[in-house]
Amino acid sequence: MKFTFDHNNINVLDLEKSLKFYKEALNFQETKRYNHPNGDFILVYLKDGITNQSLELTWLRDRKEPYNLGDNEIHLAVITDDFNAAYEHQKKHGMHML
Repeated sequence: MKFTFDHNNINVLDLEKSLKFYKEALNFQETKRYNHPNGDFILVYLKDGITNQSLELTWLRDRKEPYNLGDNEIHLAVITDDFNAAYEHQKKHGMHML
């Protein structure tokens, strides 16, 4: 039996702000969206256009306070073909990801 990565999930408080960030900072594109019929949650899947890996953003309607990750260190690792250009792009947009 073999397992392969399909996607990673991150819960977000502000879906539109998060989508803008991933599009502008990393050029990730929305490929699929699921709106729960009663509006409880929205799932949005993003891809880099190169690999099969995807990032799932989960927005919960009733969540009002920011997520407290405590000591749970999580991260999303990406590779770029031009580190300096990526760094300057992020600085230009007020992002501090590196």
